[in-house]
Amino acid sequence: MSDHPKLIVMLTYHDLTLENAAQIFEECRDSKAEFWGFKEEPLPLAQMKALCARMKECGKTTFLEVVSYSEEEGLNGAKKAADCGFDVLMGTMYYDSIHTFCKEHGLQYMPYVGHVTERPSILSGPVSEIIGEAKTITAKGVDGFDLLGYRYTGDAARLDERFTAEVPAPVCIAGSVDSYERLMEIKSAGPWAFTIGGAFYEHKFGTTWKEQIDLVCDFMNSEAGCNRT
Repeated sequence: MSDHPKLIVMLTYHDLTLENAAQIFEECRDSKAEFWGFKEEPLPLAQMKALCARMKECGKTTFLEVVSYSEEEGLNGAKKAADCGFDVLMGTMYYDSIHTFCKEHGLQYMPYVGHVTERPSILSGPVSEIIGEAKTITAKGVDGFDLLGYRYTGDAARLDERFTAEVPAPVCIAGSVDSYERLMEIKSAGPWAFTIGGAFYEHKFGTTWKEQIDLVCDFMNSEAGCNRT
């Protein structure tokens, strides 16, 4: 198995699932990406179920990212994830009740950490406090963290490097990964995974979704340095 950070393709833009997410997936299901996901809003539950089921039918690992911060909203998002049959719940702030629900329903749980607000989400707080909070939550047995590295109001590259090095859990760097420079920083930090959604929508890495997905996968799996701008 490759030790390179894995791409999670998010069929989203501005932290909302695209209306044509199912169409994009069908066009890209034979791409090099193994991990796929979307957000809890705004698709109807029936469409969410159908898309998640199709992803799993195609052998993909599935992720639902819930962009909400209260316990009630987080639990509602976890229930959607369970109803749809997702493999991993990303997002929500950590609550014991959400963690318990995930364990009872066979969901892996990778919550946000730090002070997270707004939608699209923004992360703030001292790096040392974010890492300290993550270590406390790690002791409770979560499956990893959804780190909003490039939504951070401070030095994102420094946060990503320190968090990945100091927190003993899988890390997904999520949000605003939109350049080869940032992909190089992710390579350097060495997280388990990272997400791209909006950057594919905006054609930051090429023309079609499939072309961009394959280019990013190839780049992350290569040992070469970044020679792109």
